[in-house]
Amino acid sequence: MARKVLPVIVISQFFCTSLWFAGNAVMGDIAKQFHLSTTFLAYLTSAVQLGFICGTLIFAILGISDRFSPVKVFFTCAIIAACCNLGVVIDGINAQWILCFRFLTGFFLAGIYPVGMKIAADHEQQGLGRSLGFLVGALVFGTSFPHLLKSMAAFSWPTVIYATTALAICGGVVLLTCVPDGPHRKIGKAFSFGAFLKAFGNSKFRSAAFGYFGHQWELYAFWVFIPLTLADFKAKNPLLHLNIPLLSFTIIGIGSLTCIISGLISQRLGTKRVASIALAISGGCCLLSPLVLSTQSFGLLIAFLLIWGMTVVADSPLYSTLIAQNATPELRGTALTTVTCIGFAITILSIQLLGLVNGLMNMKYLYLLLAPGPILGLIGMAREGKGKK
Repeated sequence: MARKVLPVIVISQFFCTSLWFAGNAVMGDIAKQFHLSTTFLAYLTSAVQLGFICGTLIFAILGISDRFSPVKVFFTCAIIAACCNLGVVIDGINAQWILCFRFLTGFFLAGIYPVGMKIAADHEQQGLGRSLGFLVGALVFGTSFPHLLKSMAAFSWPTVIYATTALAICGGVVLLTCVPDGPHRKIGKAFSFGAFLKAFGNSKFRSAAFGYFGHQWELYAFWVFIPLTLADFKAKNPLLHLNIPLLSFTIIGIGSLTCIISGLISQRLGTKRVASIALAISGGCCLLSPLVLSTQSFGLLIAFLLIWGMTVVADSPLYSTLIAQNATPELRGTALTTVTCIGFAITILSIQLLGLVNGLMNMKYLYLLLAPGPILGLIGMAREGKGKK
């Protein structure tokens, strides 16, 4: 890959994916303005996820990123998603329209996240794990960035929306002007469900997909409920001053570093092995969470959440690497998009489950509901044969 290409893709991905959690970062302010309960957070996040799922499904059926220039697809979706993000600050808007605009934002993010991985894969075959480590790291940092903006007293909640909108537009323009379609790109045909099922007949592809599905059950639900976990700890310790948005940014954002590190380490230890280790550690955090969330020690809680934040996403670029490497070149974009679609459908189930039981059970037991994801993901990876190194 040309030296300038990867940094540009990474920066563009970071700018554009800041749209993902823009609504979550300002949820408290939106809830106050529209007199909504905190349970609206689960619906707000699920609207983005549902939009993303619908977008990836349609993009996969039409084979958009394989049939058309992925760079132009990325640019077009970045501009439209930015405009949809801006919709939530329209004067007189109600909660239903906010959900609608967040759905549309998620829909067009389908042309940003998986398509960005497709562009990287088209530029580099060897060392793809390293490249996707940087790329997913940008996604994680972009996801956490609205929390950082919200933590700054100078930024009102509309300003956070304006800022993430401007970043997304810049990201789309930068990619379009600085990155050509990759030399390894092969123009594909319209989506063939039979061809996609054939990809699942490959044990290495299937192993990576099942690991990714288990990983997704845990990842976004953990991210969504971090602010609520910190708020619960603050309520139990009222004398303790906590900057919850800043802490949320740190816990989520630190995963961007481990995405990069895991991508580099995988070059030596093997992609599947590193992914399995990360998934096992984050699964262990799910099981240990009741003990740690019972503590009154702020230091222990933050250390635990930081470790969890590092490992919960460290395997994400590695699954994408395995999926891209074991898919046929003509269907690589479609394979990435379709597996991502299924994975994000799973995130809605886990987010809604935690949103449903939150308040009905002690919060310290909440994350136990995420443990089946990593456990089943590890079983799937172990049973489906050896993954590609």
